[in-house]
Amino acid sequence: MKEWSSEQYLKFKKQRTQPAVDLAKRIADKDPRAVLDIGCGPGNSTSVLKKTFPEARVVGIDSSPEMIEKAKASCADIEFRLCDITADLENLEKYDVIFSNACLQWVPGHRTLIPALLGKLNDGGVLAVQIPMNYKEPLFVVENDVLSEPRWGFAGKEIRTIATLPPEEYFNILASCANDFDIWETVYYHRMPSVEAMVEWIKGTNLRPYLNALDAESGKKLEAEITDRAAKVYTKQKNEEYIFKFRRFFFIAEK
Repeated sequence: MKEWSSEQYLKFKKQRTQPAVDLAKRIADKDPRAVLDIGCGPGNSTSVLKKTFPEARVVGIDSSPEMIEKAKASCADIEFRLCDITADLENLEKYDVIFSNACLQWVPGHRTLIPALLGKLNDGGVLAVQIPMNYKEPLFVVENDVLSEPRWGFAGKEIRTIATLPPEEYFNILASCANDFDIWETVYYHRMPSVEAMVEWIKGTNLRPYLNALDAESGKKLEAEITDRAAKVYTKQKNEEYIFKFRRFFFIAEK
């Protein structure tokens, strides 16, 4: 199984892109010459930035070769590079806007990372970030309960996991290193046809590293276990759909 799959990720392209649209609108009054999209994935968020800033040079970076290949194929007018932000940050040039939609939760060390990203901005530049903070949603509670069971053998394995801080800590980080900043949250009420669809969603993101650590048969059993337990905590609505609440944390910081 690939580390990241653009096909799996894009099954919910509209829902995953909307936060990028909402974040870009908050900085649409800027007039940047150079824009960087960190964790560009298959290019959906980078395309939003190109539409928002058509005169700017827009660059998308991602550590997944598969994602970069997909982005290049779908967005020929945008520059994409294979880049690991944890290893290559010091080598990056400076930008007027640094943007990241649902990526930095995979990068540890936010207390040093955020000031370092601000350091890669030109004077007056803007850092715009969206980070999922959905760990209290029932699906993720169920997922974590299942993953913690010894029978899956995850204990002791090095698995790439999500690393975020409480909102108040981001407030204090930004207060210490930004010239000005804004913080807000949005909860999206996604319409889902089934609980199985919700599990398909997390297979494209935070469940994927665990599936990568299992063989195909064990992976199917893990998916089935999460699906069965999640079905017991979600209620079908009157129109036969399910509500998948998704909380996202945003901030904009000016250098």
